[in-house]
Amino acid sequence: MFCFQCQEAAKNEGCTIKGMCGKENSTANLQDLLIFNLKGIAVIAQKSKAAGVKVPNSAAAFMGQGLFTTITNANFNDENLIDWINRAQALKKQLTTAAGNKIGTDLHESATWYSNDVASFGAKAETVGVLATGNEDVRSLRELLILGLKGMAAYAEHAAVLGVEKQEIWDFMYESLASTTQDLSVDEMVAMVLKCGGVTVTTMAALDEANTKAFGHPELTEVNIGVGTKPGILISGHDLKDMELLLKQTQGTGVDVYTHGEMLPANYYPAFKKYDHLKGNYGGSWWHQNEEFESFNGPILMTTNCVVPMKKNNTYLDKLYTSGVASYPGAAHISQENGTKDFSALVAQAKKCAPPTGLETGKIVGGFAHNQVLALADKVVDAVKSGAIKRFVVMAGCDGRQKGRDYFTQVAEKLPQDAVILTAGCAKYRYNKLNLGDIGGIPRVLDAGQCNDCYSLAVIALKLKEVFGLDDINDLPISFDIGWYEQKACAVLLALLHLGIKGIRLGPSLPAFVSPAVLNVLVENFDIKPITDPDSDVEAMMQGK
Repeated sequence: MFCFQCQEAAKNEGCTIKGMCGKENSTANLQDLLIFNLKGIAVIAQKSKAAGVKVPNSAAAFMGQGLFTTITNANFNDENLIDWINRAQALKKQLTTAAGNKIGTDLHESATWYSNDVASFGAKAETVGVLATGNEDVRSLRELLILGLKGMAAYAEHAAVLGVEKQEIWDFMYESLASTTQDLSVDEMVAMVLKCGGVTVTTMAALDEANTKAFGHPELTEVNIGVGTKPGILISGHDLKDMELLLKQTQGTGVDVYTHGEMLPANYYPAFKKYDHLKGNYGGSWWHQNEEFESFNGPILMTTNCVVPMKKNNTYLDKLYTSGVASYPGAAHISQENGTKDFSALVAQAKKCAPPTGLETGKIVGGFAHNQVLALADKVVDAVKSGAIKRFVVMAGCDGRQKGRDYFTQVAEKLPQDAVILTAGCAKYRYNKLNLGDIGGIPRVLDAGQCNDCYSLAVIALKLKEVFGLDDINDLPISFDIGWYEQKACAVLLALLHLGIKGIRLGPSLPAFVSPAVLNVLVENFDIKPITDPDSDVEAMMQGK
């Protein structure tokens, strides 16, 4: 194996024996082989479209789901990944047959490789993985694009589940993934990476549209972080459709529902507030789950990525359920049938479990997506004009295990009282329970929601640019201090670059998949910089540097 797609890549170079995320060598290889087959689907689709053969959007949707299942901490199940590879091969054959002789025979190997010998999958994977691209800079640009695509695909899948799809997204998936099999110039590859940022903005906007149409606009909300006296079900991950189905199916059963990790923002949506048995949020970000899932006592539903492999002393495997693209060996999987999912097994099991063991008490405040913040626009603008707010600091993105992530807590604590933090994603767990106060009634931590709600932060920034009559978004009193871990954060970063935002600080380390030459391009064009120490960075940001 060789995997360097997440922030925990061994030695900041790449995992070669076992993933720091916990995935085994065999799992990593199967994911590489799945990506190889997805490239083949894209190649056939692009050739077919060029020849005038219609390609169903379901093929792009399959590619998106396949990319999503290879994202960090989503799928640890070799048996499930083998099924993905076999289905990808079947789709390649279907598309090739539909195209007939119109696409020729000069196709990339990813489009023509077939095998029903599962025992040979590992050996084949070792020849088509990341290191199959020998040139370091070409590899860097191809992988940066693929990782951005993985994040974009995750957002596209969430939007599609709620009935919102954009042809531009599907078309780009074909074009961009097929491009990684072609000998493009550096300029062409850079352009494709930046185009990925633009389509990611479109995708996040589509997901925002889907979420708000289905569940209303997030609103200012106090979320309980204590526990009740009834048994509960804990829901984690990102899928709000699963959240809706679970709340409906648990209503009146005597079972409470608690959010965890990136599902915390579900508490901000009006559609979910009508359920009295939605008790609040339990615990913190994804990497605490071994301890928090154990103490919860009841069933846990993992709706997407953010699964952490269990430790030897954990006993909750028989209460762990997965959904969507997530899969874990030994955990029951809830599949969709006839447009819905049946969570009755979780309800029945929950009734036999003790109530959650309390971890903390109190409340946290969130719900500051773009609609809510823009409703407070006059108040925010007045605070800026009066000098009460000197700086907005966007500290969005991912949380993670590394001790160096204490940096983000320290920055939050060290920022002066006239600075406001804008956040989204699980990065917020580093500071959203601190008592940082408010500025004239405006909380100093404004949580927009999940990682995809970085779109809201962009909308807010663009609106402020308009209100203040500025020509350049970089003239706003906003600094970006981003924590990253996995591929959705890569997509968000590319989206911010597409929007022209410069001077982004990135940490706790710079991505291992970005070669020195590619990093130089990003620094020269966008002034991307690594985080340093909290005091120095706070001082620089408050000075607009």
